[in-house]
Amino acid sequence: MSKAVVLEKVKELGLLAVIRGPSPDLTIKMVAALVDGGVTGIEITYSTPDAEDVVSKLSRIFGSRILLGMGTLTRPEQAQSARDAGASFLVSPVCEPDLVRSMVDSGLLTMVGAFTPTEVFQAYNMGADVIKIFPGSLGGPAYVRALKGPLPHIPIMPTGGVSASNLAEWFSTGVVAVGAGSELCPPQLAMEGKFDQITERAAEFVKLVQTARA
Repeated sequence: MSKAVVLEKVKELGLLAVIRGPSPDLTIKMVAALVDGGVTGIEITYSTPDAEDVVSKLSRIFGSRILLGMGTLTRPEQAQSARDAGASFLVSPVCEPDLVRSMVDSGLLTMVGAFTPTEVFQAYNMGADVIKIFPGSLGGPAYVRALKGPLPHIPIMPTGGVSASNLAEWFSTGVVAVGAGSELCPPQLAMEGKFDQITERAAEFVKLVQTARA
């Protein structure tokens, strides 16, 4: 998929599951549980053991059924290796010039972490397609709404602090999507084998996103 197509898909889904899996096998099972609940935007973080191998396996298992990316990029060389593994988009929690440059050069949809207005502006001007406001919990929806005032043209996705109880607030600010981690897919549930509960959470999140955007 082209970068433009991936961006439109992110906007269409409105929700990315940010997964920090406890093990490769459990991570794959977590994704299967999320997909069963209707969540198909999947970000596997580099803090997941054997993350690139996990992404390769997920790409083979699910193919076009999911939108698959890699997150928590912190080193420039990870951009190309994530692409080689099968990622369709890249996400970093930070805005470091060499890292951002490598992400943009990969040709994949790039989401770069920023927080202050200056960081948001700089990250976008460096070529980021979407700005990941992280940690979103620090400012909340009110902060994103304030950012959108002077910077309405910059696509924003908050991550950190996104929960079922505040999804509507986040979308009311005009964000293109939200990233949800442990509130959506707690690693503890996977370690306890409670994948049915992950599926239930996924279905709840999908319904709330649809309602918030209606």
